[in-house]
Amino acid sequence: MKDPINEEIHKHREEHARQFNYDVRAICDDLRALQQSANLKGAGCLPSGSDPRAAPKHPE
Repeated sequence: MKDPINEEIHKHREEHARQFNYDVRAICDDLRALQQSANLKGAGCLPSGSDPRAAPKHPE
């Protein structure tokens, strides 16, 4: 069964990738620039070498 939302997402991702000739580095650079210009906060990353299982747990 086809999901129209997923189809639309794939369509937009394909169009975006085509703009950059499917160059992953250029696509990522563009997405980073968009994120910075929109002043969005992304998910934080753990420092290199840290153990994600040791990350603090959120209270439920």
